[in-house]
Amino acid sequence: MAGVNSVFSFKVLAAITVAVLGAHLAALQANPMALRPSQAEPTVRAFITRSIEAVAPPMAMPAGTHTTKTQSPPPRQRARPSASRSAPPPASQAAPDRAQAATPMPPPREEVEAVSRQAQDAVAQAPPDTGAEQLALAPGTPPPPRDSTLAVAADKLPGSVHLKYQVQANKFPYRLNADLLWQQTGDQYAARLEISAFGQARVQTSRGQITPQGLAPLRFSDKFRSEVAAHFNRAQGKVTFSANTPDVALLAGAQDRLSVLVQLAAMVASAPQSYPRGSTITIQTIGPRAADLWRFTVGEPETLALPGGPQATLKLLRNPREPFDQKVELWLAPALDYLPARIRITESNGDYVDQQWLETEPPT
Repeated sequence: MAGVNSVFSFKVLAAITVAVLGAHLAALQANPMALRPSQAEPTVRAFITRSIEAVAPPMAMPAGTHTTKTQSPPPRQRARPSASRSAPPPASQAAPDRAQAATPMPPPREEVEAVSRQAQDAVAQAPPDTGAEQLALAPGTPPPPRDSTLAVAADKLPGSVHLKYQVQANKFPYRLNADLLWQQTGDQYAARLEISAFGQARVQTSRGQITPQGLAPLRFSDKFRSEVAAHFNRAQGKVTFSANTPDVALLAGAQDRLSVLVQLAAMVASAPQSYPRGSTITIQTIGPRAADLWRFTVGEPETLALPGGPQATLKLLRNPREPFDQKVELWLAPALDYLPARIRITESNGDYVDQQWLETEPPT
């Protein structure tokens, strides 16, 4: 009896197991996608991963790629940086870029070159300009003569003298002092202009020879804390500078920024009738670092009320030729051997220095 029960139990258990397996098999066949992995989520994650890798730093682009700095690469290039990095620029674009990079920039035009080209006009006494430098002439007035020659009578050079000036400058709320010392000994000369205040001074000096054509400078210096100088090499026909700026060609009658004051005085004193209103005087003028052509236009006679008293004068005006040139106004006084009774220099930004005669003393 026990064996019959065991066989019966085994058959019942087998039947139940077969029924359960059949039910599971039927469920799996009814919904075959239920246990498959989702395709949407992994696809989205893979796309996101590629997008992050695509945002590569722009600096990773090769140096040969021609890209304007102010423009970002198009979005399509950012999405696929590998193609952008590997693709070279078109040949039609790369060739001009290489040619442009290989072509050197032209050097800036030196002031020396401009002076050299225009110097022939001054030597040949070309007609004066009709622009801003030329004073307006009254109706019926004949045109002014050509640029005056540089001939100077030796006996018309100023005698040795010491002139004192009061100086006003818009950048300083107080008055400055100035001294112009002019000395001549035989065929040599020396000039010194000092502007000072509170122990600080700017000093310009000029020394050279006296010739039938007037002054022939040999050295000009400008000192404020440190000194820079120009050297006139007449044997080689050039001017050299201690500031290591380019040499310039030395022209006939050239002056420095200090000797030009005395040269103009001697020229006008030699033949006052040769300088009517509207005439011009062109002189190559050497500074401590460069040279320029200074063209002075003769103005009207003026009587000035100066700290040292009234002075009859003849005004000369040098208008700027370039945007950053100085405007120079001189008032030459016959009572001072045509040395300037007043000097006013105005910078392009409006700053000025106004130097007015105070007294005359014997040279020391």
